[in-house]
Amino acid sequence: MRLGAHVSTAGGPAKAFDKAVDIGAETIQIFASSPRAWKFKMPTEEQSLEFRERGESTGIGPVFLHGSYLVNVGGSPEIVEKSIDCLINNLVAASKLGAEGVIFHGGSHKGRGFDAVLDQAATTLNEALSRSPDDVSLIIENSAGMGAHIGASFVELGRMVKAIDDKRVKICLDTEHCFAAGYNIADTEGVKAAMEEFDREIGLDKLVAVHANDAKVEHGSGIDRHENIGEGYIGLDGFEVIMSHPAFQDVPFLLEVPGPDKKGPDRENMDRLKAIREKLSISV
Repeated sequence: MRLGAHVSTAGGPAKAFDKAVDIGAETIQIFASSPRAWKFKMPTEEQSLEFRERGESTGIGPVFLHGSYLVNVGGSPEIVEKSIDCLINNLVAASKLGAEGVIFHGGSHKGRGFDAVLDQAATTLNEALSRSPDDVSLIIENSAGMGAHIGASFVELGRMVKAIDDKRVKICLDTEHCFAAGYNIADTEGVKAAMEEFDREIGLDKLVAVHANDAKVEHGSGIDRHENIGEGYIGLDGFEVIMSHPAFQDVPFLLEVPGPDKKGPDRENMDRLKAIREKLSISV
């Protein structure tokens, strides 16, 4: 289990590795371009080469890209077209940078219900995949269930995976979203039941990344609010339960916590995860 974080690319994509080294990250997630704008800034060939070289020299990997927050596979025709282009740009960037793939949020069905947008979502994502490099994955992140968001349950995610029917489609499980959506993964029996459902509905072979976030809100709240590791409702004991489950043994964990100064993942949060990993390795 490699432990890492979402890190900044300020100053150029390769600068992400400086931040990763600073906080002790072993794997990273980055934005290739602004996540709050449709306009996309593709990394240059020089930037891509430098990024790959820095990854090799530091030994930090795998690398994941996080897509734009504007993507919505359940949106209007105009938004869907923009979402396709945005996903394609991110997938191309992922290929250029040597990343595993692009993690993204499915968006909202806008009150129409999941069944009403499933075919549209599958068509949208198949279109993006058909026009993208075949060496990167499109990784759907589970949602917290807030409002009309798509993919809070493993049943919905499984139906999307089956409808898209492409081996490049994978899943990223966010611990806070999972907890907020009603899966009590902080409990031994709860995480066992959750991952049995995940395997049954999706398949554990599809799980390629975990967003490691504590929860600022209670179990089943349906609200997306990340907290620092050990300071929320999942807690250190909860993360020990999660990290001890066999389903996560070889899956990279990526921090998306606020940090003590609201500047994102830091060494202290990283060290908390590493301490749990060390404790579990000793007990084994």
